[in-house]
Amino acid sequence: MDCWKPLPPALPASGSGQAKEGGQGADHKLPSWTLFLAMCAAGIGGTFQYGYNVSVINAPTEHIHKFLNETWQHRYQTPLSPGMLTLLWSTIASIFSLGGLFGAHLGGSMAIWLGRKGTLLMNNFIAILAAILMGVSLPAGLFELLIVGRFLIGVNTGLGLCVQPLYMGEAAPKHLRGAMVMGSSIFLTGGILTGQVVGLRELLGGDAYWPFLLSSSCFPALVQLLTLPWFPESPRYLLIDRGDERRCLQALKRFHGPLHSRAEMEDIQRERSALSGEKPKKPWELFTDRSLRWQLLAIVALTMGQQLSGINAIYFYASYVFEEAGIPHDKIPYVTLGTGACECLTALTCMYAWTPYLSMATIFAFILSFGLGPGGVTNTLTTELFMQSSRPAAYMIAGTVSWLSFFTIGMLFPFIVKGLKQYCFVVFLVECSLVATFIFFVIPETKNKTFLEIKREFQKLNFGRSSKEQDGEPGERCHLSHEF
Repeated sequence: MDCWKPLPPALPASGSGQAKEGGQGADHKLPSWTLFLAMCAAGIGGTFQYGYNVSVINAPTEHIHKFLNETWQHRYQTPLSPGMLTLLWSTIASIFSLGGLFGAHLGGSMAIWLGRKGTLLMNNFIAILAAILMGVSLPAGLFELLIVGRFLIGVNTGLGLCVQPLYMGEAAPKHLRGAMVMGSSIFLTGGILTGQVVGLRELLGGDAYWPFLLSSSCFPALVQLLTLPWFPESPRYLLIDRGDERRCLQALKRFHGPLHSRAEMEDIQRERSALSGEKPKKPWELFTDRSLRWQLLAIVALTMGQQLSGINAIYFYASYVFEEAGIPHDKIPYVTLGTGACECLTALTCMYAWTPYLSMATIFAFILSFGLGPGGVTNTLTTELFMQSSRPAAYMIAGTVSWLSFFTIGMLFPFIVKGLKQYCFVVFLVECSLVATFIFFVIPETKNKTFLEIKREFQKLNFGRSSKEQDGEPGERCHLSHEF
C-alpha cells in the first residue's frame, strides 16, 4: 500500500506548521492515497453498516409481520393479536438501538485496549454472527433469533459509530480532519441508499428473500476484514497511548507522506507533552472536569439535536409516513428510495405540486439539509473538541446520548404521527431551532486549528477568562496541564 506518490505541499515544508492555516492550494488535497483508502476501509464496516441496517429493516415489514403471524399460529395454535404483533414488531425495530447503546459503551474502552483499528476489525465478527442469526430465523421458525440478531447488529453499529470517526479524525492532518470525518457521513448515507436499493422487491425485498436481505450485512464486515489490516493504526494512539514513536512515525509517513510527517509528529508530541502522561479518562470523569464543561455540553446538545431532529424517524418509518401522506402503496418503496438518494447525492427534484407529493418533497428537503449539516459535522466536532485522553470517553457519552435519543424516537414517533398526522414534524422544527441557536452562540470555529488551539478556545467559557490570561498564570497553567 506504499505505492502512493505524495502531492507537493503548497508552501515549503519548513513553514508548514503556520503556512497552512489558510488552507490554500494543495491543502485541500489528500497527502496520500493510503489516507483515502484507509477512510474507505474504515467506512465500509463502520458507518456504512449503520446506514445499511437502519434502512434495510423498512423493506421487509409486511413479510416479517407474516412470519410473526405464522410462527405464532404454528407454535401456540392461536392467532397473534394485533397488539402483540405491534409489540413484537416494535421490539424487532427498536432492539437495534438498544444494541447500539451497548456498543457505544464498549467502543471507548475497546478503542483504548485494542486500538482504533483493532477494535474495528474485531467488531466485524459481531456483524457476521448477527447476520447468521437473522438469516436462519425463518427456516428455524424462531423470531427470537431475529430479535437477537438485530440486537447484535446494533452492537456492531454502535461500536462502529464510536470508533470509526475516532480513527479517521486522529489519522487525518488538521486541514483535512473535517473532510475525512465527513467521509463517515458519506458512507452512512451510502449505506442507507444501498439498503433501500437492495430492499426493492425486484431484488431481495420479496417474500422469499427477506432473510437474505437482513443477513447481507455480513458482506461489508467481510470487506473490512480483508482490507483494513493493510493500513496503519492511528498515529496519535500509537504515540500518546502506547508510547511507540517508531510505529507512529511510520504511520504518519504512510498517511501524510514524508514531506508532512515531521510537522504532524511535532503536533502530536506537543499534545503528548500537554497531557503529561495522563491516563485515558473514564466517562464519568468528564462530568466533573471543569475544563471540559462546555465541550461536553456542546456534544450532548448536538448529538441529541442530530437524533431528535427526526431524521431517523423518516428512515425507520418511511413507508408509514408516506402512506399517511397519501402516496399510493405500490409507489412507496420507490419513494423511500428517494430519501436515501436525496441525502447521498444532495439533490432535490420535484416535478409535481400535488399535496401528497408536496409532502414527499418537503421530507426530501429535510433530509438534504440534515446531510449538509448535523449528519456529518457532529462526529467531526466530537473528535475536535476533546484531547486524546478524553476523546474515547467523549465518544462513549455521545454514543449513549445518541442511541437513547434514537430509541426514544423509534418508540414514540408512531404515536406522534397518529396524533399530529401531517403536522408530525412540527415537534422537530422546535428542537432544530433551539439547537441551531445554541450552535450559533456557543460553538467556535475549528477549521485548520490544532486540538490544543481548540482547547484554548473553550477556556473563556469554562473558566470565565481569556486563554491568554490563563496561559499567563503559572498556577493555572499547571492546572490546565493536569486537566490535559
